[in-house]
Amino acid sequence: MADNILNRDFSTTGPNQKWVGDISYIWTEEGWLYLAIVIDLYSRAIVGWSIQPRMTRDLVCNAFTMALRGRGFPRGVIFHSDRGSQYCSHDYQNMLKQHGFTCSMSRKGNC
Repeated sequence: MADNILNRDFSTTGPNQKWVGDISYIWTEEGWLYLAIVIDLYSRAIVGWSIQPRMTRDLVCNAFTMALRGRGFPRGVIFHSDRGSQYCSHDYQNMLKQHGFTCSMSRKGNC
């Protein structure tokens, strides 16, 4: 879907230049929950997250929305992820384009 623009270059000179996202899972008393996070590579801070019982495109869309709101809707940011179906979904890709982000992806399962 997208080229690997980041190409393992995690260096930045300021905030909101390069964000990365991934999904993990956590065992809870309610069962397995999925956690999507967005990290700004400048500070290595989590700037957006979402937890849901299912691993859907809404999971990553919600994490991205939180990051956008918390960071004042920056534009021109490179967003890097793997090629999971959630990140390849039309809804998510449209969000990236709508907010002026450049999509970068490594191979599926290798964020």
